[in-house]
Amino acid sequence: MYFDYGREVIKQEIRALEQVAELIDAQFDKAVEAVLDCSGNVIICGVGKPWFIAQKISATFASTGTLSFPLHPADALHGDVGRVRKNDVVILLSNSGKSSEIVSLVSVLKQFEAALIAITGDKNSPLAKASDIVLNLGKIAEACPLGLAPSASSTALLALGDALALAVLKARNFSKEDYARFHPAGALGRKLMRVKDAMRPLEKTPIVSPDAKISDALFLITRLRAGAAYIIDEADKLVGIFTDGDLRRNLATQSDLLEKSIADFITRNPRVIAPDAFISEALKIMKKHRIDELPVVNKRGELLGHLDVQDLLDLGLALE
Repeated sequence: MYFDYGREVIKQEIRALEQVAELIDAQFDKAVEAVLDCSGNVIICGVGKPWFIAQKISATFASTGTLSFPLHPADALHGDVGRVRKNDVVILLSNSGKSSEIVSLVSVLKQFEAALIAITGDKNSPLAKASDIVLNLGKIAEACPLGLAPSASSTALLALGDALALAVLKARNFSKEDYARFHPAGALGRKLMRVKDAMRPLEKTPIVSPDAKISDALFLITRLRAGAAYIIDEADKLVGIFTDGDLRRNLATQSDLLEKSIADFITRNPRVIAPDAFISEALKIMKKHRIDELPVVNKRGELLGHLDVQDLLDLGLALE
């Protein structure tokens, strides 16, 4: 059956990755240090299937804080090599290490004095001999039944490139805050937003004093399209919150509820969150305590605004 062969292809690629993992040595450390010391760009080059791998590795570097762009050797040899500077690091991908475009590009790059890192399956190839640092893949048997189409070798190139980029990330102590800055539009980036960037400000938060009537609070809740009213004292500190649940629990037993003082019906000491907390933390609190509104307060307990679950859903974020 075809699925048996599919499994064998995957197993062959796994064996290639295990081989590459065993071949990682001190040259890898030198490559990491070269990238860390780079004051220019990390440029990734490859021809054929390695060109697509080069683009992905470059994207991983760029998205984790390292200046990087992919450069196709054919374009480089027709003028784009002008993008290369002395303080750059150029990573060249070639399983054979003999691709004519790559070998031709290396001789040109030597004139620019950029640091050269080869990722290749032949440490004695022209590419390896001309490079400053060599990351050896070893001889890899392709998963292709003809033994020709790049498959296991391209997987190995990708994995070793990822290992290099992520080792640099680790060495730089790249944080969640850094990651959020580079991924503002993705779901992960949105979870790493700060609460202050997603909260509704005070002018869009229903606020009443402790002696206000419940009808006053409901008027503000309706006008501002919120799910709760926030009660603050004369020092702007949060006293409590009046939610839809508070209204429902008391409406059946209080015939004149709307005219009564809200202070007698509020939820005191509600769950709160700081403005600099991550949205992911707010999501966990809201799910755990089954609440749709979360007041945002500063260290002095002063109300700054509130988070509404509908706003978070509109951002594409679900309660965790």
